[in-house]
Amino acid sequence: MSNEIPSGFYRRLRQLSLPIVFQSLMLALVAAADALMLGRVAQVEMTAVSLATQIQFVQNMFLMAITAAGAILGAQYWGKGDTRTLQSLFNLILRFAGLVSLLFFAACELIPGLLMMIFAHDPELIAIGSAYLRIAGWSYLLTSISQSYLAIMKVTDHVQPCAFISSSAVILNILLNAVFIFGLLGAPRMQARGAALATTIARVAELALCLGFSCGKTYIRPAWNRFFSGSRQLTRDFAKQCLALMGGSLFWGVGFTSYTAIMGHLGVDAAAANSVSAVVRDLVCCACNGVGSVAGIMVGNELGAGNLERGKAYGIKLKNISWVIGFASTALVLAITPLLLHFVILTEAAQRYLTGMMIIMAFYMIGRCVNTVTINGVIDGGGDTLFDMYSLAVCMWGIAIPLALLGAFVFHWPVLLVYACTCLDEVGKIPWVMHHFRKYKWVRNLTQEITEQ
Repeated sequence: MSNEIPSGFYRRLRQLSLPIVFQSLMLALVAAADALMLGRVAQVEMTAVSLATQIQFVQNMFLMAITAAGAILGAQYWGKGDTRTLQSLFNLILRFAGLVSLLFFAACELIPGLLMMIFAHDPELIAIGSAYLRIAGWSYLLTSISQSYLAIMKVTDHVQPCAFISSSAVILNILLNAVFIFGLLGAPRMQARGAALATTIARVAELALCLGFSCGKTYIRPAWNRFFSGSRQLTRDFAKQCLALMGGSLFWGVGFTSYTAIMGHLGVDAAAANSVSAVVRDLVCCACNGVGSVAGIMVGNELGAGNLERGKAYGIKLKNISWVIGFASTALVLAITPLLLHFVILTEAAQRYLTGMMIIMAFYMIGRCVNTVTINGVIDGGGDTLFDMYSLAVCMWGIAIPLALLGAFVFHWPVLLVYACTCLDEVGKIPWVMHHFRKYKWVRNLTQEITEQ
């Protein structure tokens, strides 16, 4: 087993990562477009939809864990060349993801008011958000199927069609938002309900494209003739990865929501500056998110094929690349800060906060990029998924969130110091991540000889 990096390494990294980076960028842009369009209608409409979409955010935490577990095992079985087990794994992903989405769909259709009451007390917000959820709930049901298809496409060397499908759905979503929110082209002016309808139609189109592309000869499809049967061993392996990833996903998702809530209690200016910085962060992080996804695929392919030394060498190379991406992201954030301050209309106090937040975030990006590629890509690619949950529990929930809470509500620290606390977890855990990485517990072949039962 060779540990040499083949000459085509960078070419394959580029071919795989560019479509995924573009896909991440498009997904980040659709959220910004939604807020901008509804903001031009009425603040209450924008606020209600923003709160209602927290239901989808929670659902996505579960779906991300399920599809990520499938991607980890799928990349290794694809590297091994075991397509039959990949079909069985596809069935598992669809069953788990479908069950989660069915529960969220039922809640949106049957008790949307109760769901909205978790986030709001104002009757108007609850009414608008409930109407949104009743329509958007159908899209939540469809998302589980399309995301399962896209996850399998990524690990079987079909990232370009995957990016095309997602990007097409995003573009369609944005165009239909304009049509139904504002009542263009003869359509009724539906405002918040229009945003929900646009999302649902876009998800229908996305699923149709997934089904259409998957008819190709080189695509893996579910084994419908054995959809409810399968290997107990494969189910156990999948559940082991999924539960660890779900714990990490929920820790991360609830933690980030907590950061937003903490900053929101520090005043309108602080909340406005934090909202702008969050949009910038999501856009700049597209690069590390894409390379992180590809790292898991490339490392997993080699490990699953039994090339442990080459998989280890790939992991080390990708970890080193993550530092380059981190410093490049830092430079990018600092470079765009003057332009951002020129174009964004904020109060003088909010502009001061935003300037400070951008400088803090510039250094945060080093940790975010390194950890995303190293943990969520390389380490997870070898099945060492518990480490992500441990690191979040200690660094985010044990250090960053308590410090931010104490600083905001007990010690009344300055806004920028509280914001720095919310960025502390990614930077602070770098030494721990590097130490764990060098243990090489992630250099494992997770594949087994699977027999159907």
